[in-house]
Amino acid sequence: MKEISYRGNRICFGRYALQALEPAWITSRQIEAGRRAMTRNVRRGGKIWVRIFPDKPVTVRPTETRMGLGKGSPEYWVAVVKPGRILYEMSGVAENIARKAISIAASKMPIKTQFIISG
Repeated sequence: MKEISYRGNRICFGRYALQALEPAWITSRQIEAGRRAMTRNVRRGGKIWVRIFPDKPVTVRPTETRMGLGKGSPEYWVAVVKPGRILYEMSGVAENIARKAISIAASKMPIKTQFIISG
């Protein structure tokens, strides 16, 4: 993945957002961990939008199996993220609270991200 995101690269719903700066596959567990961290940090205040959805299955074959016999079963799901994609949005809270909550969510992500504010 070398191209930049042409879809989902604008803030649509909230005032503050977390934007991806690198391409990656983000698992459903990582997305949920970031969402929970943000929700816990704002203490039921404001509104949070998750802008990515894990719709790509990653299959894994059992170890020590012979070749052939088809494809493995889905092990987990990922969201394909390109640079520029908005991951989370937030509104209804002060900027310092949003910055702190989004930085905690950014630490759960496997890529470099940046905090942005809509103009």
